[in-house]
Amino acid sequence: MSEQPAVWAEGLVRRFGKKTAVDGLNLAIMPGEFYGLLGPNGAGKTTSIKMIVGLLRPTEGKAGIGAVDTWADPTAAKRQIGVLPEEFNLYERITGAELLEFTAAVHGLSRADAASRRDELLSLLDLEEAGKTVIGDYSRGMRKKVALAAAVIHAPPVLFLDEPFEGVDAISARLIRNLLLRYTESGATIVFSSHVMELVERLCTRIGIMVAGELRIEASRDELLARYGVDNVEDAFLAAVGADDRERGLEWLGNSSG
Repeated sequence: MSEQPAVWAEGLVRRFGKKTAVDGLNLAIMPGEFYGLLGPNGAGKTTSIKMIVGLLRPTEGKAGIGAVDTWADPTAAKRQIGVLPEEFNLYERITGAELLEFTAAVHGLSRADAASRRDELLSLLDLEEAGKTVIGDYSRGMRKKVALAAAVIHAPPVLFLDEPFEGVDAISARLIRNLLLRYTESGATIVFSSHVMELVERLCTRIGIMVAGELRIEASRDELLARYGVDNVEDAFLAAVGADDRERGLEWLGNSSG
């Protein structure tokens, strides 16, 4: 018997009126994979993730986490996942530490375990002092880090990340990257959507590229580079989506008006 995918989708479709945002997505991500879901803006990445995790009902098809069908048993599916959406809302008037304590309580952790994990995560993400401050005073990068901590505090077997490095500085990006690598080393599965190709190339064990709502290609990094005859993921991505460098025109930019 083949191993059960950690994340799966079968014939997943989402329409908004006459527009088809996701068109027949089939996906099987195995336990322990660090899976990069790429695509240009509007390709359907975020919509796909929302359907898989139970935030947006599919028009057709089904999706799930392990043996659980997300829409047949959404509560069971959500127990197994952590989610860091691209746009997230946090409680403004509590501290970062209180957010983590609250999240841990929601997931049924004991007070002792919650406190221990809270302190470890705040330390790892360089939020020890910020953890004492209300979230309303956080920068976007600090919000991203504390939201990530909240997504992992219950140690879910599957973690979904939509643009986790957007708006964070180089130091914070390294802290987040190290946390994610440690997480996959423990056997967890990460589904990761990003436009930062350097990080995709460095982190992902397999890459899927969506174009116009369809999954156009899935491959490891090396397979992807070989397929398009390039030496980096960015060039492979551009070739896969049919983009060009668009360096024509704008000659006037080099002309001084002074």
